[in-house]
Amino acid sequence: MNIQWLVRSQSIVTLASGMIYPYYLLFLKNLGNSFSKYGLAFAVFTISSAAASQWLAPRLDQHAKQWLIVSSLGMAVAMIAFPWVLSYIWVLILQMVMGLCNAMQRMSERTLLADHTLPGQRGQAMGNYHFWTSAASGFAVILGGVLIDWLTIDVLFYLSAALYVGGAWAVGRSTSSVEMK
Repeated sequence: MNIQWLVRSQSIVTLASGMIYPYYLLFLKNLGNSFSKYGLAFAVFTISSAAASQWLAPRLDQHAKQWLIVSSLGMAVAMIAFPWVLSYIWVLILQMVMGLCNAMQRMSERTLLADHTLPGQRGQAMGNYHFWTSAASGFAVILGGVLIDWLTIDVLFYLSAALYVGGAWAVGRSTSSVEMK
């Protein structure tokens, strides 16, 4: 089955996250926080993602495409909110939201990969998916480094939000065209 729409949309999302993630540390340091607080914030992200996965699991089979769209839009909102954050508690709240969105995105992409491939024929599709999303991640880090030299970190967050919206749009657009076939 053709899953190019999934590869494209998630490459956009990977570009969005990879573009901002390495520079997130700079953002936290600008708030006057320490690397230990960064560690706590990342732990909040991963633990909330783990907890959300338990709630999402029974809902994935019927709603994976919708969760994928919601996850991208939720990450876009978080990226827009970050430049306005003035206290560490809001960083932790946004990290919880991002953890939930991460669980939605990761679990949905895997469900959709399985749904759009046949047993015994998944390797090629998974390899293609991994190649393009990993390449997008590497390109994103380079792009983020170039852009941050010219722009502020706030603008980088906003660009990331725009890419997340683009990823949601790509899934939404493909959802209607895939289901019509």
